[in-house]
Amino acid sequence: MNGPHASVSRPTRLPRPIPVLAALLLACVLAPLARAQAGSTASRVGDLQIGGGYSLGTSTYNFNQSKLAGGTVYATFDQHNHWGYEADFRQTKPSDDSTVYERTYEIGPRIYLTDGRIKPYGKVLIGRGVYNYSGNVANVAYNLYTFGGGADYTLTRSLNLRVDYEHQTWLSFPIQNLQPNVFTIGIAFHFHQ
Repeated sequence: MNGPHASVSRPTRLPRPIPVLAALLLACVLAPLARAQAGSTASRVGDLQIGGGYSLGTSTYNFNQSKLAGGTVYATFDQHNHWGYEADFRQTKPSDDSTVYERTYEIGPRIYLTDGRIKPYGKVLIGRGVYNYSGNVANVAYNLYTFGGGADYTLTRSLNLRVDYEHQTWLSFPIQNLQPNVFTIGIAFHFHQ
């Protein structure tokens, strides 16, 4: 159809952060394979910790800001080349409406440094977020990505204390992308040989 009222279809493009995140994930997975020197055969493969924590944050829905509170369960597996992986499950609720909740399932790479008992880290996670709307009228899942960081502190040989921050972006959320900011303090059991 020609003329001023003709409709033009545009090709669908992924949001810009998705290709960047995919490239980061691929680089993190392939990085251990590209090491120039072979590791010691007597050393451990990596360090595993599993923990939980209390989360506080803020979220904006429909241009109204809410304070969030809830819980987090997380696991990390760190290799000895400053790369590791993290998986998080979190559920938070706003203080002003008990029927609303934000639930996330995330996984991705992390990079860390070790300085005595402190292990600061940065992370990039991708996953799904489930938003339960007010009055339980709908329960909808959205793709999301997260930039975050924090530090693990060695309390004892088997226990680590964690302070963590995440800035999440929920894609294709109605009106505007949902962007919660979440702080977590937690404790984890560190498995060792």
